[in-house]
Amino acid sequence: MDRTVKISVTAGDVEIDYEGSAPAIGEMLALLRQDDSWSIMIERLRVAKNTAMESNKSATATKGESPRGGDFAALIENCSLKRKPEQVLGAIHYLREIEGVMDSPPRAINQLFEDAGMQAPGNLSLYLNRLRERNFLIIPEGSEDKNRFAILSEEGRAHLDKRSEK
Repeated sequence: MDRTVKISVTAGDVEIDYEGSAPAIGEMLALLRQDDSWSIMIERLRVAKNTAMESNKSATATKGESPRGGDFAALIENCSLKRKPEQVLGAIHYLREIEGVMDSPPRAINQLFEDAGMQAPGNLSLYLNRLRERNFLIIPEGSEDKNRFAILSEEGRAHLDKRSEK
């Protein structure tokens, strides 16, 4: 089965748009990394991310809200996460990827919702189990099958990515 892979990134006037087999894309990216345009693009993305985060923090500080709550609320809004299970998935993504937290007991997830001025999920285990059933979350081996160590699976990341495109 022949699979075509596509990668497309635009950062200012630097644009990367490749399509082909995985090995061909890998070769193109390896060549691109040797060129200055790759480092320019990465730096522009880093600056844009930092600018957005600083802007959000200053806006929420002006309102008297927690910067963390504002960041999480922005994620929920930008990804159009309307249903509570999707919001819980977003919370786990936020805790893992933005804050770098690897152990998130229910109180940490509920606190994140409260910091954002949102209603906490309530029965968090129910939502986490549903997300695991949909293969959006996985529990790494050696974590004693505890939901507090759940991480997003590839399907979970793809789901959030798809939501952010809407």
